[in-house]
Amino acid sequence: MKNVFIYCEGQTEESFVNAVLYPYFANMDIYVTPIIHKTKRTPTKSYKGGVIDYKPIKDELRILCKNPNVFVTTMFDYYGMPNNTPAIDHTDTDLYKRIEYIEQAITNDIGCNNLSFNLLVHEFEGLLFSDTQAFSTIANDKAVEKLQAMRASAETPEHINNSVSTAPSKRIESVISDYTKVRQGIIVAKNIGINKMLSECKHFADWIDRIKSL
Repeated sequence: MKNVFIYCEGQTEESFVNAVLYPYFANMDIYVTPIIHKTKRTPTKSYKGGVIDYKPIKDELRILCKNPNVFVTTMFDYYGMPNNTPAIDHTDTDLYKRIEYIEQAITNDIGCNNLSFNLLVHEFEGLLFSDTQAFSTIANDKAVEKLQAMRASAETPEHINNSVSTAPSKRIESVISDYTKVRQGIIVAKNIGINKMLSECKHFADWIDRIKSL
């Protein structure tokens, strides 16, 4: 049995780990546990979700990595990482080389042998473009057609634009006005299934392979 902590940006990623990744890895005797990033602490309360500053991410991961019996990895949106993240301004024109360079820089900066930092490219909703037909359970045919056209305009779901206004989630919200990440996003993800995501999203598949190879 192998135990993996997946340090998550927020509730959507936590739900995805529980609903999609946990059953997938459990069949391989690998047990994944989501842990939501704490953005703020007071003497009486912790605040979870969202990314404001890189340093708390680094500090929390170093604490998690103190357990030598677990492997630690992450699910953070690439386009939402703070400006003080190591190598975040790296500009390799190859998307996958750029992401891998940043991930390695972060992993090296944290300096824990049982850590592999992972970024979602460009955010969680990118995975949902692996099969836009899956949106038919939460949207009408016209909206699904628009999402299919958005997918067709990009090389892969992971190449869908990373700007504030055209990130995958913003594109979904532009045609499904009541879209909710945690509830509807997970419904769509479960309808798609992990195998389709693995075939469409190279970086995501590489990350899954790293966990499988533990």
